[in-house]
Amino acid sequence: MNKYSGLQLTVQHDRESFSLSQTSEPTIALLHCYDLIDDFLDSINISFETFCKEFVGSWMFGYINALKQVGVRTVLFCISARVDQPSRFTHLPTGAMICVLPPSGTYHAYRTVRRNSLHLYAASEAQSFKDIQDDSTIRRSLLTPMKDLAKSLGTYLSTPLGLLAQELRRENCQAILCQEYEYARFDSCVVLGKMMRLPVFATFQGGDRTQSFLEVLPRWLAFRTCTGAIVATQTEVERIQSRYRINSHKIARIFNPVDITTWQVSDRTQARAALGISHNAKVVVWHGRVEIERKGLDVLLEAWQQICNQRPDQDLRLLLVGTGSDAERLRQRLDTMQLKGVQWLNQFVSDRNVIQQYLSAANVYTLPSRQEGFPVAPIEAMACGLPVVAADAPGVSDILERGEVSGGMIVPREDATALASALGRILDDEPWGRELGKRARSRIENCFSSESVGKQLRDVLLSQSLQKKA
Repeated sequence: MNKYSGLQLTVQHDRESFSLSQTSEPTIALLHCYDLIDDFLDSINISFETFCKEFVGSWMFGYINALKQVGVRTVLFCISARVDQPSRFTHLPTGAMICVLPPSGTYHAYRTVRRNSLHLYAASEAQSFKDIQDDSTIRRSLLTPMKDLAKSLGTYLSTPLGLLAQELRRENCQAILCQEYEYARFDSCVVLGKMMRLPVFATFQGGDRTQSFLEVLPRWLAFRTCTGAIVATQTEVERIQSRYRINSHKIARIFNPVDITTWQVSDRTQARAALGISHNAKVVVWHGRVEIERKGLDVLLEAWQQICNQRPDQDLRLLLVGTGSDAERLRQRLDTMQLKGVQWLNQFVSDRNVIQQYLSAANVYTLPSRQEGFPVAPIEAMACGLPVVAADAPGVSDILERGEVSGGMIVPREDATALASALGRILDDEPWGRELGKRARSRIENCFSSESVGKQLRDVLLSQSLQKKA
């Protein structure tokens, strides 16, 4: 049964009648890393319909848009338990094809076993056993490796390699690009690529460790035999070279792109009026997925408390935009702390105009994260002319390569006082904040534009095809 049938735009099972493969554009297959796309959508509380019609807040669609600008077509391949046959949809904001495949037959049996064996100890099935919930430290230490092993096994089993090969041929894909190389799907795709004689690449978007010991040998072999890796951060380049002994010629340093025509400076007065914020207010903004520890939101709230205590007579606002798995915990923390001036839009926002309105209303953007891959959110803020104060999570030093010259300030992770001091410096000196904002916009225009990144991606992903034509 296809639970997405109301959305379905194209389904073809007669290969002779399928016309998309006749396109003259070179085509890239992009695969997400989750067992099922359903797990990702559940984690941000949106439907597949919203994903198709509105979702743009992802590096994936940044890649798709960048490649589109340089004449390369991308097909996004997803696995879902809600379809029982290959089904096609259109991502309306980019026009990209989304090909949804059912998981392999053995995956359903695996999912049943996993649910029955670990359900009592897991936060929820929807969270894919993100955390083991048990009062016993010993049981947690024993069950967590079991949970990690189950997740690795699930990703291997969920990928329907036969169906995927069939649809790759049908779409006439010239290369495979995996969302992350530290996920089991990358290993499977490298094997498939060898069988089909297709180049296989993977990106780094935050996954910097194997899920379990089950992946260690397949990952090492995958790195040795894949075509290449696309990595934005120098620290991650050094990590994979050290761990996997990957040759430097296999690594392409390419930033995540941003559409500078969409993300740009808007009138602050109008944005504030729409949000009910006074002209004289001093405003800090953050947007993203609400995951307290990973995103450092606890550090941000502590820093905000310090900022407010040091400026008791000023109109101060902290704008939070987004929701996620820790939304209820964040709500409880806000209720307990009774912080001044916090405005939280607790929902997934797919409309760029809404996000841009919040960014345009602010004096400074903050990224207090403990862990990131190569974050897109501060790039969007910088494109809107905002200075950025960020913790030194992976990827940040590459974005703000020259610190204040690049339009921002970097502070130590988990240091609320340092974060408060840097944010306070910009809030207290508006001319300096505006100058940093101009530098931030210039940094984005020069290094992160969709056209520039699209050309780099095309040259790397289609290098073998281009060599054959030459």
